[in-house]
Amino acid sequence: MEVELIFKIAAVGILVSVISQILKHSGREEHAFLTSLAGLLLVLYWIIPYISQLFSSIKDMFSL
Repeated sequence: MEVELIFKIAAVGILVSVISQILKHSGREEHAFLTSLAGLLLVLYWIIPYISQLFSSIKDMFSL
């Protein structure tokens, strides 16, 4: 796994956390939830190729 990807995920986590807290304190819980959901989807979009590669490696390892 690339180190840059880990830093991207950490940056998104920090940014989403700050934005979510600001929105919650201003009384916009729905927007805070949508911000958290968008951050999660963005990170999943980045991670899915690595998960697919992991399952392919496991499949090749056990010759399934």
